[in-house]
Amino acid sequence: MIPENKKQQEIIEIDLLILLKKLITNQKKVYKAVIIGIITGTIISLSLPKTYQVDVSLSPESGINNSSSLSGIASMFGIGNASAGFGEDALTFNMFPEIVKTTPFALEMLQIPIQTQKGDSIILYDYLDTEKKSWWGYAMGAPGMLIGGIKSLFKGEQKDSITTIDPFHLTSEQSGRIGMLKKILKVETDKKSNMTKVTISLQDPLAAAIVADSAVHKLQEYITDYRTRKAKQDYDFQLSLCEQYKKEYFEAQQEYAKFADANRNVILQTVTSEKERLQKNLTLAEQIYSQSMGQLQVLRGKVQEAKPVFAVVEPATVPLVPASPKKMLIIIAFAFLAFVFESAWILFGKDIYHDFKNELKKKD
Repeated sequence: MIPENKKQQEIIEIDLLILLKKLITNQKKVYKAVIIGIITGTIISLSLPKTYQVDVSLSPESGINNSSSLSGIASMFGIGNASAGFGEDALTFNMFPEIVKTTPFALEMLQIPIQTQKGDSIILYDYLDTEKKSWWGYAMGAPGMLIGGIKSLFKGEQKDSITTIDPFHLTSEQSGRIGMLKKILKVETDKKSNMTKVTISLQDPLAAAIVADSAVHKLQEYITDYRTRKAKQDYDFQLSLCEQYKKEYFEAQQEYAKFADANRNVILQTVTSEKERLQKNLTLAEQIYSQSMGQLQVLRGKVQEAKPVFAVVEPATVPLVPASPKKMLIIIAFAFLAFVFESAWILFGKDIYHDFKNELKKKD
């Protein structure tokens, strides 16, 4: 008696042989489908415009409280702990991916001047309109372009300009440019290594390198401005106080000198008392001015130490080889899909279709 498992194994082997024979019998159809897949993949790969990718990697400073070195000096001048205001930041380096998605950042990026390999000087806002699409992209966008053209004829709309952008009320074209920028600009942050990778994909290699470098600088400016804003405000306020104390000190100095010169040989108690009073005022004004200058130097140091340090591990360079389209992969993928679909049709689809057709005939 043959075991049940062995019977099932023999049935599976027989079924596989039957399926294989079906494919061999219809191998010409399979070859034809694969050739069609190769031709389709070739047409699609040639229709896609070349895109160049630039990657920039940077690493910000570690999360050490840099202002601790100023705490001792600050306490000497009576302004408390120098590390005050440098606790947990609302804007951290891990928020780079979110920053690049914001409208204010996108509008700043769209205004940067770039150059192309053809020698054209243009801002990014206008350059994005020159990026080529695939033929099916133009076909799908044709109705929208036609409707927009008809509307512009009746409304007399002019082409939008970056100088006329109102962030509170964006036009459809301006919103489209921002959407295009968000697609070509990608930022990823590795929380473990604290490394940030900025990626730009454009059809012009020189423009891609310039935009990538500009994006990194903009991100650095955003963080630097945030981290130093409070320290700069304190420094500016202290500077205004120093100017005021300096003026009061000079006025007290002039008043004392004039009084002393006018009463040089006068020996009167009232004169002596007034002279002592003016001298005390001068000494007090000098002390206040001296202390305020010391506080100003500490706050200047806080501004400098608040600035984050970025190490650009991989700088922006002009790519020599396009990153996409990967023509060979596209061709292989379409050939494989054609083989799978044609094989599925030969093995199962054709029988299912005929059975379904016969069922309809019986019902009729």
